[in-house]
Amino acid sequence: MCLVTLAWNSHPRWRLAMAGNRDEFHARPTAPLQRWAEPQESVIAGRDLRSGGSWMGVNARGHAAVVTNVRDPTAATGGPSRGELIASYLGGALDATHYTRALANRAGEFAPFNLLVADAKTCTYLGNHPAGWQNLPPGIHGMSNGSLDAPWPKTLRLMRAMETWSTQETPTLDPLWRALADETRAADTALPHTGVPIELERRLSSAFIRGADYGTRASTVILIDHAGRGFIHERRFGPEGVFQGETRVEIPGDGE
Repeated sequence: MCLVTLAWNSHPRWRLAMAGNRDEFHARPTAPLQRWAEPQESVIAGRDLRSGGSWMGVNARGHAAVVTNVRDPTAATGGPSRGELIASYLGGALDATHYTRALANRAGEFAPFNLLVADAKTCTYLGNHPAGWQNLPPGIHGMSNGSLDAPWPKTLRLMRAMETWSTQETPTLDPLWRALADETRAADTALPHTGVPIELERRLSSAFIRGADYGTRASTVILIDHAGRGFIHERRFGPEGVFQGETRVEIPGDGE
């Protein structure tokens, strides 16, 4: 996952509203959004078929999780797949706070990441580059491949779209889908400095990335109400941003 915004306990109906894009190489094998097979049958997410994890998903109890990598060419790579962070939370029994506190002890084993996990009461952030942990206050938050709430142009645009959407009385998802499909590139003076060449920094500065080999593979919206019910909706894209289909799965809210 490379870009995400969320409204946490700031909407009259939805305790969590989340929208994000996964950017990845198109050749990386991926399964579409679905309920996973046993022994992880509570997980509802897309799946990375190379490493077995995911980037953003929910479970039947109405818990949610999303992970982004941190872009730093000088940082150490390797270690366990960051997709494991999503699968182990959504398929496990720990609440958000206990999961992230336990994970913090081994966060350094993974390549740089930002992780958000939410349950019925708490939305918790954990990062390892730099190391950080916090419970999020109610409101609109966002992250891309930098730190939580870093003011990258595409992150700010998506956060503004979520904020506007959250104030609508009977909102449709259209404004969120449009924001996720935004191909506006940032001006050079507003680009983050992450250590990659300027041409690549420009290409990665839009919310939706279109390319033959690498680009936005999935756009996902999650809505969960205060009873743990809602849905997760995924739209999928191939090389050059060609639409390949969409899936929506209801979240039953099986209780805590």
